[in-house]
Amino acid sequence: VQLVESGGGLVQAGGSLRLACAGSGLTFSTYSLAWVRQAPGKEREFVSGISWLDTNTLYSDSVKGRFTISRDNAKNTVYLQMNSLKPEDTAVYYCAARGPRRTVVSGTGATYDYWGQGTQVAVSS
Repeated sequence: VQLVESGGGLVQAGGSLRLACAGSGLTFSTYSLAWVRQAPGKEREFVSGISWLDTNTLYSDSVKGRFTISRDNAKNTVYLQMNSLKPEDTAVYYCAARGPRRTVVSGTGATYDYWGQGTQVAVSS
């Protein structure tokens, strides 16, 4: 199983980025997916998740109203649209998969079965 993130970069505060995570080696449509981030010196933090049924999404309070998660099962890809970015959003963003046919949860670590290598997001003030 491989999860490959892309779309990170450097952006000014108030700007937007769209992250993508392409999966292979798994039946993508049967997996719940999440984005988790880790800032320097901090623990991993759940950001957002979407169920395998695509009917349930979760967001942390820190990103609710600014970030939107979506998935395209035909492309085996999950996205994270990030708007109104703040310096505190600076982190490495990881994609994670849980399944098959398991509900999305707001966890990190062993809660998810597969992880990508991460993509760096830096927001300047």
